[in-house]
Amino acid sequence: MVPPLFLDIRSNHLVLDMCAAPGSKTFQLLEIIHKSTETGSLPEGMVIANDLDIQRCNLLIHQAKRLCTSNLIVTNHEAQNFPGCFLNRNYDAMEPDQSIDQLLFDRVLCDVPCSGDGTLRKAPELWRKWNTGTGNGLHNLQVLIAIRGLSLLKVGGRMVYSTCSMNPIENEAVVAEVLRRSGGSIELVDVSSELPQLIRRPGLKRWKVSDKGLWLVSCKDVPKSRRTVVLPSMFPAGGSYQDAVRIGDDTTDDANGISEDVQAVENPVMHEFTDEDSGFRLERCMRLVPHDQNTGAFFVAVLQKVSPLPAFQVKPRKEVDNQHVEPANQRNEHAQELQINDNEPNAADLEISPVTCEEGDSNGAQEPCDVENIAKIIPGNRKLQSRGRWRGIDPVVFFKDEVIISTIKTFYGIDEKFPFDGHLVTRNNDTSHVKRIYYVSKSVKDVLELNFSVGQQLKITSVGLKIFERQTSLAGIFASCAFRISSEGLPLVLPHITKQILRASPIDFKHLLQYRAVKFADFVDAEFGERAANLMPGCCVIVLGEGNKAATKTLRVDKSTIAIGCWKGGATLTLMVTELDRQELLERFLTRFDTEKDSSMNGNNLSNSVGDDVQDSYGNDDVEANGC
Repeated sequence: MVPPLFLDIRSNHLVLDMCAAPGSKTFQLLEIIHKSTETGSLPEGMVIANDLDIQRCNLLIHQAKRLCTSNLIVTNHEAQNFPGCFLNRNYDAMEPDQSIDQLLFDRVLCDVPCSGDGTLRKAPELWRKWNTGTGNGLHNLQVLIAIRGLSLLKVGGRMVYSTCSMNPIENEAVVAEVLRRSGGSIELVDVSSELPQLIRRPGLKRWKVSDKGLWLVSCKDVPKSRRTVVLPSMFPAGGSYQDAVRIGDDTTDDANGISEDVQAVENPVMHEFTDEDSGFRLERCMRLVPHDQNTGAFFVAVLQKVSPLPAFQVKPRKEVDNQHVEPANQRNEHAQELQINDNEPNAADLEISPVTCEEGDSNGAQEPCDVENIAKIIPGNRKLQSRGRWRGIDPVVFFKDEVIISTIKTFYGIDEKFPFDGHLVTRNNDTSHVKRIYYVSKSVKDVLELNFSVGQQLKITSVGLKIFERQTSLAGIFASCAFRISSEGLPLVLPHITKQILRASPIDFKHLLQYRAVKFADFVDAEFGERAANLMPGCCVIVLGEGNKAATKTLRVDKSTIAIGCWKGGATLTLMVTELDRQELLERFLTRFDTEKDSSMNGNNLSNSVGDDVQDSYGNDDVEANGC
């Protein structure tokens, strides 16, 4: 939980969590964004949580549902190739009043995949699997992810790079390589004064690289046969193998026909440290070791972007060995370059939208899409993807059915302060058969509009907050409004509802939670039963009141308000929450009135009959709730 605390997040920030699953840090980020907002309002910021594994994305979505937020987008991309969604202003199909023209973030959390050796205390089985090759194999991927995160960061923004490993190849070596390539545009921030109670140790400036029992101090010491595995960026001073070529570098055989490389591996030598170090202020990194404060082991580095990144080259691992065996002219022909420049669109953003290719302009002939010419612009051998048609992922569509929207607003009396236009989305292209409607904040709305404009480059697995759901039963078909308010969306829309909402006394509220369905005539408060019978058939909201009578004054909603969704039928009021939610609400109810019962000794106004009824229910209901 430490890395998000160093991001200095505010409620208006756009935050990217590059490797988010299973979602505990994403939940932290969302909590920080929502912390200073009032009930019924939404923060200006948002979080995009990304993960490569679609199953882990589902776990992330489940985690985030507990917060009931409309300021979250979950995506499924390789972190090192996360789309920048660059908007080409010269293209006629783009909206001229687009609020954002490129997906850039105020904060980026780069908690990269790592060997996980810092989790050995809680996962001792890693002792059997761990080896030095794991960290070495992840180093290049970690560098690429960190660089991509910085390229998506706004100037002046902050990125936190973190791992749960103590291996300097995955930690300080990655940070040093990122600083080396950035050309001074990235600064390693000194955060020693932040979180003063956190015990941390400074980062390393010198280290050795271990490879198959061979300890290496510099890239000059790497055998030729291992240069595709041990990269120059793993060493404190970096460098390149082209600079490291020296006399006698070629592999030679001794009198017995055994190569020098094999001898070096079979007879490892523990080299002493030389004066070679990174040259950067790596002591500003933080190492959290288990025995300092009884935790796991972690590494955290805070980076700030002070100017746009320069264009630089990222060579795949298979190209590294070619640097010392191919002539210079051939190397230039075969090397694949990835240009990263804040002032230019990313290569992925130049990929053409399938809508542009297939849907011609009805007002005149359109030039055919020259995919071959576009492919020449894209570095390497990356294939063009069919944007907006992700296999197994439902599309994201803005819901604009004015008839249904008007019916919902009228039925629940939703006031004009609650923004509706452009904030409703669905996951079904056929809007006439929409079952669920999701609500998105303004910041998410802007990102979705940008994503549509660039050909749906974001592969979105979850977006927004489910706020309305169609009631497909027979009762729903004959109701004035077939869409009920979902449990997740109720806290958001509750302060803005003026119709179909009642305040119930504690005893009647408890009976609804206990029995799920109560006839109008069976409510203890007869006036409440009469008012419930006069509601329009369909979904309604019941708010927990105080005292033994349902208050008729204007409802005031705050963070402590407890409300439930119900369905008003012909003769009964039926609870519409899941069994798990019902048990949780019952526990909250009993906890609240257990506290009020204790304070009643000092002058609580609850009547004896209500207090006795609530007290008598503890023996049965509390056991049921705790046992569930």
